[in-house]
Amino acid sequence: MQPQRHCQAAIAALPLLLALLACLAVPGSQPRAQVAPTVDEAARYAGLHQAAHRGDLATIARLAATRADVNARDGHGRTPLHVATFARQREAIVALARAGADLAALDSDRYDAVTIAAVADDEVSLATLLAQGASAKVTTSRYDGTALIAAAHLGHDGVVRQLIAAGAPLDHVNNLHWTALIESIVLGSGGPRHVATLRALVEAGASVRLADRDGRTPLALAKARDYAEMIRILEAAGAR
Repeated sequence: MQPQRHCQAAIAALPLLLALLACLAVPGSQPRAQVAPTVDEAARYAGLHQAAHRGDLATIARLAATRADVNARDGHGRTPLHVATFARQREAIVALARAGADLAALDSDRYDAVTIAAVADDEVSLATLLAQGASAKVTTSRYDGTALIAAAHLGHDGVVRQLIAAGAPLDHVNNLHWTALIESIVLGSGGPRHVATLRALVEAGASVRLADRDGRTPLALAKARDYAEMIRILEAAGAR
């Protein structure tokens, strides 16, 4: 099978071992970095997990009133809030939050609901979570990243802007030694949404000088890929 385009970009930026690790984060690669409930799993749900998946507000209210565990886990460590977020059941998200759901809970892959919404490019669920008090600052995933890094990697520019407004750490460095700004370059396509992502990060004050593990700056990384618009944005911001 041919490597995905994101993986090819990663290989150009990192030693082979780190590039292969980075490719695990690419949607569609194996193993999957973020796992939504399967149809079979959802069919077997009961209680709050079932109500969350279906958006059954009456059952959520009834079970919460009987002190059911609003943070119960399924076989993959997902709480009802994770399930509601995967299912885009926004009213269920609100109901669970008001019932005391842990908004920063991590599933077995170390994803919180905010990062789940960010990866899905689900701006409405993300806004719902943030309005209920969820944090954009949680360290998530096997890469010790953030929702902002995940969204920048994927070029989800609207999500990136929401997370910036919510106080996401702009210069968090994950265990691949990448920031959100660097990921928008090395795992991006150079296309309009990744360019918009980079622009939003630069305008918000993200560092244009923090380098990767091998000392390559964002500008050097963009030049290596001939990403002309990214180069222009970085140079205008004083990158070297």
